[in-house]
Amino acid sequence: MHPPGADTVLVRHGDVNTKSTTVKRYMLRILVENLEAALEDRSVSGAVDRRWHRPLITTAETDIEDAVEAAASTFGVVSASAAVTLEPDRAKIYDVLAETARRHYTGGSFALEVNRADKQLPYTSEDVAREGGTVVWEAVEDEFEPEVDLEDPDLTFGVEIREEEAFVYLDSVSGPGGLPLGSQEPMVALVSGGIDSPVAAYEMMKRGSPIVPVYVDLGEYGGIDHEARAMETVRVLSRYAPNFDMRVYRVPGGEAVATLVEEMETGRMLSLRRFFYRAAERIAERTGASGIVTGEAVGQKSSQTAQNLGVTSRVTDLPIHRPLLTRDKQDIVATARDIGTYADSTIDAGCNRVAPDRAETNARLERLLAVEPDGLLERATAAADDADLIEP
Repeated sequence: MHPPGADTVLVRHGDVNTKSTTVKRYMLRILVENLEAALEDRSVSGAVDRRWHRPLITTAETDIEDAVEAAASTFGVVSASAAVTLEPDRAKIYDVLAETARRHYTGGSFALEVNRADKQLPYTSEDVAREGGTVVWEAVEDEFEPEVDLEDPDLTFGVEIREEEAFVYLDSVSGPGGLPLGSQEPMVALVSGGIDSPVAAYEMMKRGSPIVPVYVDLGEYGGIDHEARAMETVRVLSRYAPNFDMRVYRVPGGEAVATLVEEMETGRMLSLRRFFYRAAERIAERTGASGIVTGEAVGQKSSQTAQNLGVTSRVTDLPIHRPLLTRDKQDIVATARDIGTYADSTIDAGCNRVAPDRAETNARLERLLAVEPDGLLERATAAADDADLIEP
């Protein structure tokens, strides 16, 4: 929903504002590039103006809602609003408020939120809120009895006033927040296609790190849909990063998995994780990534007890980032639904056949190495070197 004649998208960022002047300038440049890519990816015409406090997207009213959605899918954006741009003149602001009220205010309660950035103007935010509220009331009082509710209104009219221009808008669409994608170093993300790993990759992207997706092909133990669901979740994630390379490194791990199943019972899943990490480390060396991202959370599975995570992490010198480490499963599922990866993540892929009948929950590295097949880590490195780079 937008005011009649809306021609601009107000783009609000959060964490970017906490940075030093030099870093903020750098991040704003990246944010603008990503906004432009988001518009192009959706075939939305519009020009992005890099403003110090608010990037603006100028577009036609016919494209305004699509432009808002493009902005609201961009990492670093807290929210976006479709607005009408006009001179910072109170009379003109009130005219737009009246027209917007007649178009969109059809009942219930309302409120005005006014932000006056230019303190030199000859009126205050309170002046505009009070007088503008009267204008809205009078615009609709012949149709129904309006109601003011400053705490929880059904409809909020927003006014933002700057030195040379003002904006009138209605609702704000929430964005992911975080930092602009590309403002941090890339990370290798192990993706299985399950619920957790795509959410972990998304959370790392939200903090500004592009991801290098790595999928380990489990061979006959992967199930018929194992790869398909992993690729689809990466495809969903790629929509949030249209100007970044999201091709997947597919590591052949079927032979190694078969060896683990045949030769190892206790600690099998931990050695499999060590295989994954070593392969991911090799891909990181090839791509210049600074760490490894996984969807593990403390205690979620037997292989993810605090003790087991400590044991498996020691296979690599790279930091292993676990954005979901302390999150409950219900919270992770809710995020998966929000970002669009949940449906594909819940396809039954049959890969649970790898797990042994008895799980190891309190591993010791020396004990694990004593039963782990010889040369497993060398096989992981070789498998990473043989990885295919494929489109998701």
